[in-house]
Amino acid sequence: MTERAITRIPATRSDLFAFEVRGRIERDDITQMARTLEAAFTRHDKVDILILMKDWEGIAPGAVFDPEALAAQARANSHVRRYAVVGAPAWASMMINLFSPLTPVEERTFALAEEREAWAWVEGDTSLSGLGTRAGERP
Repeated sequence: MTERAITRIPATRSDLFAFEVRGRIERDDITQMARTLEAAFTRHDKVDILILMKDWEGIAPGAVFDPEALAAQARANSHVRRYAVVGAPAWASMMINLFSPLTPVEERTFALAEEREAWAWVEGDTSLSGLGTRAGERP
């Protein structure tokens, strides 16, 4: 069995969903993550999400068009409060920060070295809130 590129990692709250990304993302990875989030949207009115990208090697072309992932993405605007991405490639950070003002979700990107600050931000700890890139700021 092939190891998944996206794995859920422990979080401090039941409404905080954290995932680590390693390797190449395949359609099955996206489907599993979408199912986890769809279940979360059913159980919780609002959730927070943290994505930790370590050793990311890209995404399979068909994975981005997974129907379950597209459905979860459509529901995310009404269910996600905060969305943090740690270690995203420059182009992904740019896209997150470019489109974030168009959504009701608070989104921020963080460098890998700012992982601790990302956790604090997504958990609502404002004492470390000066780091990371807020939507609308230049990365």
